[in-house]
Amino acid sequence: MALISKNFIKTSFIYTVAGALPMASGILLLPIYVTDLPSSVYGALSLYLTFSLFVQIVVTYSFDSSTYIHYHEYKNDPKKLASFMSSAFILMLLIGIGVGVVLVFLGEFLFDLIFNDQKISFYPYGLISVAVGICQALTKVYSTILQSRERPASFLWSNLLLFSLIALLTIIGLKLYPGTLAGPLGGRLIAGGVVAGWSLLMIFREFGFHFDWPLLKSTFSFNNYTFIHQVQQWVINYIDRFLMVFFLPLSAAGVLSTVGIYDFALKCMVVIELITNGFHNSFYPKIVKVITAQADKGYTPELSRYYHGLSAVVMVMVSSAIFVLPLVIYMFNSKQGYEEAIQYFPYIAVLYIIRALRLYFAIPYGVLKYTKPLPVISAVIAAVKIGMMIVLLKDYGIYGVVAATLVTSVLEIIIMKVKLSDRFHYHYNVFKMVVVPAMMIAAVLILEPIFGQQYSWQLHLFYLVMTGALLLWVYRNELKLLNIPKMFG
Repeated sequence: MALISKNFIKTSFIYTVAGALPMASGILLLPIYVTDLPSSVYGALSLYLTFSLFVQIVVTYSFDSSTYIHYHEYKNDPKKLASFMSSAFILMLLIGIGVGVVLVFLGEFLFDLIFNDQKISFYPYGLISVAVGICQALTKVYSTILQSRERPASFLWSNLLLFSLIALLTIIGLKLYPGTLAGPLGGRLIAGGVVAGWSLLMIFREFGFHFDWPLLKSTFSFNNYTFIHQVQQWVINYIDRFLMVFFLPLSAAGVLSTVGIYDFALKCMVVIELITNGFHNSFYPKIVKVITAQADKGYTPELSRYYHGLSAVVMVMVSSAIFVLPLVIYMFNSKQGYEEAIQYFPYIAVLYIIRALRLYFAIPYGVLKYTKPLPVISAVIAAVKIGMMIVLLKDYGIYGVVAATLVTSVLEIIIMKVKLSDRFHYHYNVFKMVVVPAMMIAAVLILEPIFGQQYSWQLHLFYLVMTGALLLWVYRNELKLLNIPKMFG
């Protein structure tokens, strides 16, 4: 426990809260969406934002990942660092302009081809989504740089500004244009434009204007594989919305409503992911620093303790969300049909336990710059998941999507571990990292279908109590060493 300190907890809190703010706007706005947007309109919003995220990935070109690594390589050479940072942002601007021009001419054709009769058009909201994606790309890479340089205060204010603008402008837009996407998408565009502009100003003011193509090109061996991997991850995590449009045997309005219910259930749980990423981002620079200094690459027992603790925190959040969120939804008493999402909460929540475990096995690929296997791994996972969803969607609907996600998430972790076994040493407590989370997942998958409908709140309370008791027993020695009263004294 030597790596845990009061300063670490403070920094963790800042990164957790600040990193969660931009995406948290979508979560905190859910009560407004539930009141003002029919589930079918919310389903359309989900599809537009998913498309926006794809544009973000293309424009970012994996610089959000590579700057973590290259910053530590170039930080002792200010001239080279400035040239790399400035060149990276200029390249992203050029990519963004190129994507925008192409989609202005081809966007409507592509949307008609993809969405067929679902009444989702490229103009105006598809075009707005493109602009939002470009702004998000610039802001995300700038936030990555702030984390790499361990500047939590600047990171906090940047994300707080974005969050405040998105929330305020979306609420105003929904009040002025109720039941439409003008507020949710227009608000994101204005907010994203302001923060992206500010990010560019900060970058070019500090690093100047440089476009060093040879330097950028030398980093593409990392970026190319990581970019392909990120696109594949988008397919793995978001293609389900589009497959639902194609394969659900419902009317057009029914399809969009089902997509909306599914996305709403996911959004209700996203707070788990945001907090998880915030905690992970707080100690990720330390992970990179320690591993890059090693001759024999691997997790030390001390580094693995971070992930043991992260897994425990995620389990607490999952069990709490399963118990609390249905009560919150019922409080709003929405007439838009969002209560249908409650039945999916327990199954979706346990997926985040696996996602936390995935971080542990995926991070070394980036730290070692060993990104070549990632596209192959993701291609296998994407193919298996898409195949399972196509087979399961017709008969099981959203349950089929969740089942495909669960199976392929576990499969991905196994492949990642095996593929890196000859280059990296994993040192972790199997009981804490694997057995205890598996017990939580098994409890939900076994008990929920049997008792979930008739004894839902009692069962959900049981998950919470079981998780607390299990973790208190497993981490009893660590809790004694932590000396929490003294830490906060």
